[in-house]
Amino acid sequence: MAEEEKEEIGRVRTPDDDEVLGVVLTKLGYGRFKVYCSDGNERTARIPGSKRRSMWVKADDVVLIEPWDIQGDEKGEIVFHYSNAQKDWLENKGFLDELKEFL
Repeated sequence: MAEEEKEEIGRVRTPDDDEVLGVVLTKLGYGRFKVYCSDGNERTARIPGSKRRSMWVKADDVVLIEPWDIQGDEKGEIVFHYSNAQKDWLENKGFLDELKEFL
C-alpha cells in the first residue's frame, strides 16, 4: 500500500486590504489570464515580468490578485500562486467561500 504523501504547509499568504483571491478561468496568452475574483469581478490579470519565469499558472488555479489603481475592476496583477495544499487550507478556513462554484 502506498502512503498518501502530504505536502507541508508553512505560512499561507492571506489577502491584504487591497488584494483579492481569484480562480483562473482561462489563459489568454502572453502571460495574461481571465480570473474570477472573490469580490465578484472578472479581471484580466497578468504575471509581472519579475515573476514570469518562476510562476507557472494554469486554469482552475487559485491566485492572489492585486487590482490596478486605474481600471481596478477590470485588470490586475497576479502576485502569488497557491499550491494544492495551500488551497485546501484556504478552503477550510473559509477564504474561498465566494469562489466555491469555480473550484
